[in-house]
Amino acid sequence: MTVNDAVAKRISNLLVQKNMTQYKLEQKSGIIHGSMQCIMNGRNKTVTLTTIIMLAKGFDMSLSEFLDDELFSLNNFDIL
Repeated sequence: MTVNDAVAKRISNLLVQKNMTQYKLEQKSGIIHGSMQCIMNGRNKTVTLTTIIMLAKGFDMSLSEFLDDELFSLNNFDIL
């Protein structure tokens, strides 16, 4: 799995968990729709830390809370 894959899955899970739409997340986080679509569709291959911080803020959580998920376990990533 790539970091982008993990971020997209985390977003999807949190949207359901928090009963939030992607549009609402875009508004709260300040991430434009096109960028969010690239993350969610896997077209974005390099999600930055800044983007992850913006996502965490959009979900009203800290960065560590956003990353506190099994998806971000080092064993899950395909890193050379």
